[in-house]
Amino acid sequence: MQQAVDSKERRHSIEPAEISQESNTKLRITWADGQVCNYESALLRRACPCAQCVDEWTGERTLKSAAISDEVAIADLTIVGRYALNFVWSDGHQTGIYSFQYLRELCESATNVLA
Repeated sequence: MQQAVDSKERRHSIEPAEISQESNTKLRITWADGQVCNYESALLRRACPCAQCVDEWTGERTLKSAAISDEVAIADLTIVGRYALNFVWSDGHQTGIYSFQYLRELCESATNVLA
């Protein structure tokens, strides 16, 4: 029974209750479990999970952080199914699909770094 509860809680933690583009450089996601995560566009762009930015075979990040301007902005944002977001960035990049689970993990790892 505990496993079913844990699974339900984890699934609930990666369901967004609200997605709000605060500006062209800021995104806020309020998760169904009440957690609020604020994302900066440059950090999201540098964390792009697509095959152009991460080697598909090794998982090594090939995108160099320094190659992304701190001024990169969100040009467009769409929801992919019920599981992810896709961004069109002001630098023209648009192939990354950011799953809700990945976005939550990014938020939690950033929170751990700041704590």
